[in-house]
Amino acid sequence: MDLKELNYLIAIADEGSISRAAESLYMAQSSLSQFLQQYEAELGVRLFFRTARGVRPTAAGQAFIQNARQILLHYRRAQNEVWDIEQLKGGRIEFGTATFRGTYLLPPVLKRFHQAYPNIHVSVTEMDSVPLEDRIAEGLLDMALIALPAVKLKENVEWLMQDEILLAASKDHPVMDFVHPASKDIPLPWVQLSDIAPFEFILGPPGTILGRAARDEFRKAGLEPKAWHTSFTAPFAAAMAREGVALALTYRSCIVPHENAVYLRIGEEGIPLNLGLAYPTGEYRSKAAIELGRLFHSMYPGAV
Repeated sequence: MDLKELNYLIAIADEGSISRAAESLYMAQSSLSQFLQQYEAELGVRLFFRTARGVRPTAAGQAFIQNARQILLHYRRAQNEVWDIEQLKGGRIEFGTATFRGTYLLPPVLKRFHQAYPNIHVSVTEMDSVPLEDRIAEGLLDMALIALPAVKLKENVEWLMQDEILLAASKDHPVMDFVHPASKDIPLPWVQLSDIAPFEFILGPPGTILGRAARDEFRKAGLEPKAWHTSFTAPFAAAMAREGVALALTYRSCIVPHENAVYLRIGEEGIPLNLGLAYPTGEYRSKAAIELGRLFHSMYPGAV
């Protein structure tokens, strides 16, 4: 078995589906299914249970995939050390970020990084902050952009910048009757949570940063939001808010200029959110990862 085939098995495990794994690997489903059948036959062990909803690893499969991850991790470390010796003439960084936040913050950084180091490839994993922390802890990512404070990581997390959670609405929404103007001390127009609680909100799932933050703020204020469609993604919720369907939360760093949109601070103090860069604990940090981190700090120095 070569390293490419280890990646095949890991993709099947991560996706929980041969069809989704094949799609992520840019290969035919039939080819990936045939590979798995042949390898299980050669090994003499079933690695995955087949179910109506996809596949999941057997006990033997879990052990095999865990070792496969470690093999690829050690291989990547060896590559990084060799590339470092060659003074950043090549390399690869496994980077993680939340999809919504990464859409706005990551592309400018990657553009400049590619201009400086055209032969270093940055592979991006998109998922929420807490799963990203798990990937960092397991050494599967070289670095990640996460929300702070970290839930599971206790060290090797650098503060990067302060973001803010804002209310997204349309300019003709009735919430505008409750807006307080910006002032010398408050740079954004703002609303009191108690005034806007009666309106309908599109809240993200409780496991996401925005979904959890919204529910925490309502709970602290002793209020119950009128929420619906909580499975919507953050970009979808913000787009619905801009059209006046309901209110939604978004990040200040992810504001989309729109002639019909308004973005409001929630409360006079707002809801700040710190962002940081996380690295694996005790792992070798490549020169490429160090340079990418420096670029983040130079392009986003502090608050948004």
